[in-house]
Amino acid sequence: MKLLILDRDGVINQDSDAYIKSVEEWIPLPGAIEAIAQLSRAGWTVAVATNQSGIARGYYDIATLEAMHERLRSLVAQQGGTLGLVVYCPHGPDEGCDCRKPKPGMLRTIAEHYGMPLSRLWFVGDSLGDLEAARAVDCQPVLVKTGKGEKTLGKTLPVGTLVFDDLAAVAAELIHN
Repeated sequence: MKLLILDRDGVINQDSDAYIKSVEEWIPLPGAIEAIAQLSRAGWTVAVATNQSGIARGYYDIATLEAMHERLRSLVAQQGGTLGLVVYCPHGPDEGCDCRKPKPGMLRTIAEHYGMPLSRLWFVGDSLGDLEAARAVDCQPVLVKTGKGEKTLGKTLPVGTLVFDDLAAVAAELIHN
């Protein structure tokens, strides 16, 4: 099995400092849905690990989050692909959970679900927390320049971080190389 793990906001869809609080605010980034579908059609399983502290903050509820993810699944299906497991951390930053990135709990959950070791997997994100979560479990950290990615480039990245313009560029690399 070929497994790829993605962050959501800033990688698949537009991000907002005011949080993505509704299906209407959940807007895919150009090429992202197509990239997931292409990966799926090429034999990749694409999973998502996303911090969603807006739930803890009361900005939206789990039903709304699930509706966003159903929209994502539907759009990928319209392109002839499927989306794998989507896991999220509903906790706030000060709750001390082990799932909120940069902690690697969600990555471990995905690996256990698929029976895959994390050491060979790519985790694609747009923030330093994503890259740190990847490094904590020996995943390959991959930074995209979308979302907060350009800002993240100005920070000290974990050793060995790969950098791509966007998710479409990641998909092209994995499918063709």
